[in-house]
Amino acid sequence: MQRDVYVILPVFNEATVIRSVVDSISPVLPHIICVNDGSTDTSAAEIESTGATLINHPFNLGQGAALKTGIDYALRDPDAAYFVTFDSDGQHQIADAVKMLSVARDGDYDIVLGSRFLGKAENIGSIRAAVLKVAVVFSNLTTGVRLTDAHNGLRVFNRGFAERVEITMPGMAHASEFIHWIARNKFRYTEVPVTIVYTRYTKAKSQSLFNSINIGFDLLMRKISKR
Repeated sequence: MQRDVYVILPVFNEATVIRSVVDSISPVLPHIICVNDGSTDTSAAEIESTGATLINHPFNLGQGAALKTGIDYALRDPDAAYFVTFDSDGQHQIADAVKMLSVARDGDYDIVLGSRFLGKAENIGSIRAAVLKVAVVFSNLTTGVRLTDAHNGLRVFNRGFAERVEITMPGMAHASEFIHWIARNKFRYTEVPVTIVYTRYTKAKSQSLFNSINIGFDLLMRKISKR
């Protein structure tokens, strides 16, 4: 087991799937932090039944804030060397996270990002795929970080990245913020092909399609305003 790795799952109303997601991870990566982001269902009880570390937000703060809470908690362990962000709705695969960890270790990268467009996106739908690819073009033009997938929540990064990254956007905009942070600090990065499995459940839980572009535009305006 890779005991120097912490997996961080932001959780919001995932009571029906969170146990199976944690159970798929724990035999391989035992250090799992679930940040229950103000869920109104029984997510907290389901997490407690798995043995994963449970951190509760008293109310919903958004995925970015939940990831920040989980990263800050994991950094309290001086032996924590790698961090994995993993969606709690069941669309990510633990085998992909393990592959990305191998690349991070062997390739000496600060951050490894999963790409559904280098790999596979099952049942993604043509409209969703097209909008996400437009978001990639926008991200590449505004950040200079050349990616094929700009809004994939499956990431692996080392302690140096975790200690320096600043997640200030509480909601889904944190995905673009990660990329801006890579560009700003010249972190070493690469992409790895991954499989994203879309189901009726995961599509219902996902952010609005055009939010991917809106997020990037908001961050660009924020960057310009600071000049």
